[in-house]
Parts: sequence; C-alpha cells; structure tokens
Amino acid sequence: MEDVWLSVAARVGAVWLALVLGLIVLPSALGVSLGISEAYMWVLVKTLEWATIRIEKGAEKPQPQMPKTPSANGRQVFSYFQESRALWRLTGIIERIETSMEEEIARLNEVNYEFSDIFYFCRKGFEAIVDDAVTQRFSSEELLSWNLLTRTNVNFRYISLRLTIVWVIGVVVRYCFLLPLRITLAAIGISSMIVGTTLVGQLPNSSVKNYLSEMVHLTCSRILVRALSGTIHYHNKENRPKKGGICVANHTSPIDAIILTNDGCYAMVGQVHGGLMGVIQRATVKACPHVWFERSEIKDRHLVTKRLREHVADKSKLPILIFPEGTCINNTSVMMFKKGSFEIGGTIYPVAIKYDPQFGDAFWNSSKYNIVSYLLRIMTSWAIVCNVWYLPPMVREEDEDAVHFANRVRSAIARQGGLTELPWDGGLKRAKVKDTFREEQQKNYSRMLVRNGSIGSLSAGTESD
Repeated sequence: MEDVWLSVAARVGAVWLALVLGLIVLPSALGVSLGISEAYMWVLVKTLEWATIRIEKGAEKPQPQMPKTPSANGRQVFSYFQESRALWRLTGIIERIETSMEEEIARLNEVNYEFSDIFYFCRKGFEAIVDDAVTQRFSSEELLSWNLLTRTNVNFRYISLRLTIVWVIGVVVRYCFLLPLRITLAAIGISSMIVGTTLVGQLPNSSVKNYLSEMVHLTCSRILVRALSGTIHYHNKENRPKKGGICVANHTSPIDAIILTNDGCYAMVGQVHGGLMGVIQRATVKACPHVWFERSEIKDRHLVTKRLREHVADKSKLPILIFPEGTCINNTSVMMFKKGSFEIGGTIYPVAIKYDPQFGDAFWNSSKYNIVSYLLRIMTSWAIVCNVWYLPPMVREEDEDAVHFANRVRSAIARQGGLTELPWDGGLKRAKVKDTFREEQQKNYSRMLVRNGSIGSLSAGTESD
C-alpha cells in the first residue's frame, strides 16, 4: 500500500512539474505570455468589483452603533484608538487649519494674553498624534475597499454570507493552489539563477560572457515575477538606464529589484549576507559586476564612494541600481534621499515605482515581519500589480550640491508616481529623532517669539509687576 501511495505521489509531482515548466517557466524564459495571467487578473478584478458593491450595499443598511466608551481592557482600548484614527483619516473628520506657527504667534501678539491662546499648540499636538505624517509611512497603506484578504479587514466590518463563501473559496485557492505554485516557481527561478550564473562565471571576460550573464539574469527575473503573479506596466522605455549610469528608485520592498530586473539588467549594490542570500550573491558576482561590501566596509563612506565611482567610470558595465531612501516606505510617499548616491557623479536615471495595494501589499514592514513571514504574505496575496515609470536622465548642475540634487531627483520621482514628498529621514523607522533636529526646531520657535516681540512684551510685563 505504501509503495502505491509513493507511486501516485511521484506521478502527481511529475505532472505538476511538467505543467509548471510547460505553461509558465518556458513561456517566461522566452518572454511570451499564453494569456493565463491576463485571464486570472480579469477574473480577480471582476470578483473584487463585485465584493466592493456588496460591501457598499451592506454599509447602506443601518448598523448597530458602537458603544461610546470602549472596554477598559488595554488591548481593546489600543485597538479602538487605532481604528478610530484610521476612520478619522479616511472620512476626513480632522480638518486642518493651514496656518503657520509664525502667523499664529503674530496674531496672538495683537491682543492681550488669554488662557485660550494655548489651544493652538494643543491642537497641533493632537493633529501630530492622530495623523502623524511620518510614522504612518512605516505601516501598510489603508484600503478604500476590502480585497478579500483577512489581513486587510480591519476597517471593513460588514460581512455577508455570499462574501464569506467567496472569502473561503479565496483562502482555498491562495493557500492550496497559488502558494504551492509560487513556491515551485521561486525554487526554479532561484536555483536557475545560482546554476546559470555559476556556469557563466567560469567563462573568460568577453562580450559573450556579458551577453549570457544578462540573459540568465533576465530569464530568472521573469520566472520570479511569475512566482509573484506579477503584472507590471513599464512606461517611457526610451528612458531606461544605460550602461555607466546610476538608476535610483523609491523603495517599498525587497522585490523592487526583481520588478526592475524583469525589464533590464543592473549591477546591485549592497552588503554581503549569509545563508541563501549569500549563496546567490557569491554566484551572481561571478557573472555580473555587482558591488558587494563587507559589514566593516559599508560604514566607510570613502571606500564605498570610490568603488562606485570606479564602476560608473567604466561605460561597459551595467548601470548601478540604488535605493537612496535606505529603507522600505509604504509606497504612499518618498522620504529623504541619502546624498551619497549623488556624490558619485555620472548620469542619474530616476525610476518611479507605484504598487496597487488592492491586489496585494508589497510593503515590507521589517520592524514587524521577518523576511520569511513577509514572503509568505506576498505569496498568499492575490497578485503584485505595479506601474514603473522611467524618467528622463538627470545630471548634477554647476554649483549644485549633492543634497539639492538628491531633492530634485526625489521631487521628480514623487510627481511621476503620485507620491507624497517628505523631507524626513527614513531612519526614523528604527531610530528616534536626533537631539540636534529637536534643538533646531526649538531655536526656530525662539526666533519667532523674539521676532514677533513675544519675549520682549513678556519681559516688560514681568518688570512692571
């Protein structure tokens, strides 16, 4: 009996592998599509549209009111506050009065001091707590409609019987069919990358080796994109990065690199890792001039800049791919670009990446999920859908420092991708605000008080008393 089961399992595995290789891997390697992904996306879009209509109809029905006072349990109170904050942001209950602090102080100086004058500063504090423009960029983007994933059902309480049935079917499809399929494709793509680059790396340096290396990278990236059920739309391909240049893009996820290498080859820049990632790095660097740094070297800015300049100076080498934010942002904004990437010189090729969260959240919240948990969430999502815009190349102008050049590139990416531009450092994801920055804001506040005469009038009033 045991031999029979083993034989059946072997046959099922062989058929499964043959279907995957014939219907997905081979077309991916050739850069063609059999229409399976398009049909899947059409069914998915229609299903989500139907679910949205059902939710909207359910929301029109009278719902039982929430109790005015949440439970005293700490976890329920915190959950209640989070949901309320999300609701306030979505419904626009918070109405900001766009008045600068300097204008408000000047207005307060025109009248005698009243106790109510402190309400302006209290309101600014409440706005910062409820609708913080920085920390919310380090959490998943909120959806306007439920996409039939349990992880995004925080703000959608209406569940009908039909929706429940569709959700159960979706769970079965995602975990029992899509997840095994995607794991199979990922294993094929990664193993092909390791074997292919190792073999190509044995060849002497020549144009043939460079061509074969690019083909291996491109083919394996296409397979890995299929492992994500990726639907990617590339725009303005005439602006694609050229050899000897530097490609900079906004950063949402580790899969950003796969999204871009699906349409062209790049030289990666990063720190040397161990484990499976280390095996991939050691194999790929043999065939392609990636720039990997040891942990001790990555802190040496001069050494990093020197090696990158040497790479850019060779116009025969692939363009460098850099994510200047230095951390993953939730794809609603672009945060401060580190200036190091813009001190190297050469031509900068900006790229804007915008994911559609309705089909799957590509953002990696590394402070909440490790890489394995994140990949499991990605592979159990419906699909990864995104748009990639290649922007015209940009060069540093005369008398323009690296900081202003970085800000100019960031602004171009934000405008094209429809992202909010924020001047804050993405390092705030794991670190507190620097004391120097806090002191700078205090100094600015003091200057406003002195300029508007608040401190002078306060001193005069004290002396008269």
